[in-house]
Amino acid sequence: PVDRKQDREDSQSDLKMLGLLAGTALALTLPAAGPASAIAPVARAPAAVPARASLSMGAVGADDFVPDMQRRTIMNLVLLGGAGVPVLWLAGGYIYFLVPPGGGGGGAGVTARDALGADVMAAKWIAANPYPGRALVEGLKGDAHYLIVKEDKTLYDFAINAVCTHLGCVVPFNRAQLKYICPCHGSQYDFNGKVIRGPAPLSLALAHVNDVDGKVVLSPWTETDFRTDLAPWWK
Repeated sequence: PVDRKQDREDSQSDLKMLGLLAGTALALTLPAAGPASAIAPVARAPAAVPARASLSMGAVGADDFVPDMQRRTIMNLVLLGGAGVPVLWLAGGYIYFLVPPGGGGGGAGVTARDALGADVMAAKWIAANPYPGRALVEGLKGDAHYLIVKEDKTLYDFAINAVCTHLGCVVPFNRAQLKYICPCHGSQYDFNGKVIRGPAPLSLALAHVNDVDGKVVLSPWTETDFRTDLAPWWK
């Protein structure tokens, strides 16, 4: 029994020694922060660095690709100007087309021109368009006017504007009926251009005819209309 007790004590002594050696070795291998740090290591701050980096990259991207208010305003003005130039150019062309040419006939006389743009010579015109026929020339404000030849081979002292007073069609002269008949809506005017059938509301406008150095010159008619005894509506 004594020997067994001695053996038991020796075994316990050996176990204590082994435990002491194991604790010493474990203490040497752990960091200086102590056992708590080994058991539950704490997450360190560097994990926040990528977040800051991503925010910086986002800010850089915004500066590079999204224009600020001033830049957007400039871009809008450039686009507006680029679109406005051709629109204004086209609009100017339409307006120029719609405005009748002055032709120098607003207040002064203008030389009548034929279909080829040449000045109308009175003698040649009378020979080419004998009574009772009549033909068109370009007159005041670029409008078509009829020159009227008399039976004695001279020109009447007035020309008749060929633009219908209804909707602006050019009215041809019907030689068989000796009157003007509008092909658009049937308005009719007598030999001197006085309206005799609607829907045209007014007679054809008049212009004075003068022979100046052999050329036919038209000038505005401002006095009373001899056909109606009224003031001229075209003034």
